[in-house]
Amino acid sequence: MTTMEAQTTDPEPADEPDCAIERSLRVLGERWTLLILREIFTGTHKYADIREALGVAPNILSARLKTLVSAGVLETRAYREPGCRHRDAYHLTPAGRDLRLVLAALQQWGDTHRPRPQGPCLLRRTRSTGRPVDVAFVSEQGQAVGLSDVVFLPNTP
Repeated sequence: MTTMEAQTTDPEPADEPDCAIERSLRVLGERWTLLILREIFTGTHKYADIREALGVAPNILSARLKTLVSAGVLETRAYREPGCRHRDAYHLTPAGRDLRLVLAALQQWGDTHRPRPQGPCLLRRTRSTGRPVDVAFVSEQGQAVGLSDVVFLPNTP
């Protein structure tokens, strides 16, 4: 069984919270984690390059990468530069790629409520047309649903 299969088929440990938000925050809830993911989404995969881009302490970067790999968000791929030993590069798994929506929503919120005077540092565009896109709730029929029409309800038995 692969690590990814183990993540999705193993029963939940007794200490796992019922709430998906809380379970997600156990993996993603550190500031550096989301910034590491941002770097990987923009094409930075090597440890040294991630560290240089973020200015993060090596112990913190190592711990966050280990968490993301063990949670099935990232996978390692060995590479070797000429004259050097083998090293690991970090790449998104399908679960990691699904976090594009989470990062885009955080960015969209920040662009609206914490804007930079010089504009956004990243742009959300379609690959096919290059046109801007927004993150939104979408109904089962594919229609955008306004934020004021979305509620979070407890799932009570």
